[in-house]
Amino acid sequence: MTSIYDQDLEPSSANYAVQSPVDFIERTASVYPDHPSIIHGAVQYTWAETGRRCRRLASALNGRGIGRGDTVAVMLPNIPAMVECHFGIPMAGAVLNALNVRLDAPAIAYMLEHSEVSVVIADREYSDVIRDAVERLERKPERPGIRRRRAGE
Repeated sequence: MTSIYDQDLEPSSANYAVQSPVDFIERTASVYPDHPSIIHGAVQYTWAETGRRCRRLASALNGRGIGRGDTVAVMLPNIPAMVECHFGIPMAGAVLNALNVRLDAPAIAYMLEHSEVSVVIADREYSDVIRDAVERLERKPERPGIRRRRAGE
């Protein structure tokens, strides 16, 4: 038996729906609100909770003037906040620039400079390397500020 995808069907509303990542999270939160979306140690979120947390991040970014045309860099370990950033930043209309946690300050500075970053979201664990990277930038982020919170807060 062949897969439905091997039948060369022309995409139509009956067999194909275009979904962006933002559409995906909103639809999944609506269809499966009580199903688990994230399990990280003792932390568990349902799709409804994850959707709300992503919208809350998007709203917070928009409230600080971040939106279409802005780049938000993120340096987080693989924790629930990283998932929220992957969906919440595009919900705000901004572009996500995920930074590898193993990079050094010069490499991060290069990425921040070339992405024309407006905001950096980082776990406290990476605050020293991020601070060093930002100090190396010719063009500083438009909205500077460091808040000392853990990413999961």
